[in-house]
Amino acid sequence: MSSPDPHRTVLDDLIRRTRTAANGLPDENTPRRTTASVAFRTEQSARHGGRSTGYVNSVLSIRVGEVIGSCATEPGELHAGALTGIAGSSVDELLRHPVTAVRVAALDAYLTWLRPHTSHPAARTVRVPAGDSLRKSTARAEIVANLLPESATGPVAVIGVVNSLLAALTGRGFDYVPCDLKGGHTEWGEPIRTEHSEAIREAGSVLASGMVLGNGTFDEIAAHCRDSGVPLVVFAQTGSAVFRELLGDEVTALSAEPYPFFWLTGEAGDIHTYPATTPPRAGERTEPDTAPPPSRTARRTEGGAV
Repeated sequence: MSSPDPHRTVLDDLIRRTRTAANGLPDENTPRRTTASVAFRTEQSARHGGRSTGYVNSVLSIRVGEVIGSCATEPGELHAGALTGIAGSSVDELLRHPVTAVRVAALDAYLTWLRPHTSHPAARTVRVPAGDSLRKSTARAEIVANLLPESATGPVAVIGVVNSLLAALTGRGFDYVPCDLKGGHTEWGEPIRTEHSEAIREAGSVLASGMVLGNGTFDEIAAHCRDSGVPLVVFAQTGSAVFRELLGDEVTALSAEPYPFFWLTGEAGDIHTYPATTPPRAGERTEPDTAPPPSRTARRTEGGAV
């Protein structure tokens, strides 16, 4: 849904909506009473075996209870001092933090804490097998590519270039337009556009990384897709629970891969896919058929933080 205020973003609207919905929750489950216990950064560089190019990821993560929420940032964007004051703050305070990445990571953690992907009725969990980084990247790419609706057409604008995903699209018979703020070339020497507006202009479908939430490009991409009737599929390692709230409005389908991400471990892991459906909102979890998970109930009897 678009905001009538041109200066208010989709993220702003969702934060406002989340805080409003919390009025119907038990007091200990509201953002005011829910506290972040850990904040950390993950800096990662990867180059899969047999590939000539690599990539770098930078992620801010915040822990709420037993879950972790994250937001991708540009390498070097956040320094260690940015973590100061996050741990021990309430989610409500963090949702008003001046740094976008902190607001996104806190909202992602809180929404996941309210309703984990593992128990969400709209989620379809797919197992990524154990293996080296290339095998896991290829498996993840197949899962994401298969989320494109059957009616999807090309070319597919890929915002946030992943070479394995480009290969998976080719395997499905799609042409693509690679786009990434870092520019450069794909594994096959194709130029990567740096302007998302150019990439999506003639696209029949859009595949966007979760990074678009933190770098401020999501609103324009979502508005274009909505106005043009173009499906928008998001593959989100970061902000996955945030994008989940936008399904049926801004987002057509979602691949949600909360921390730890596939590139952090060689072990098998799960990806939670949300096909083109509209799931219940986070505030609806207090209805009789969506009772709080056991950990939330235990919090009321134990009286302590996890």
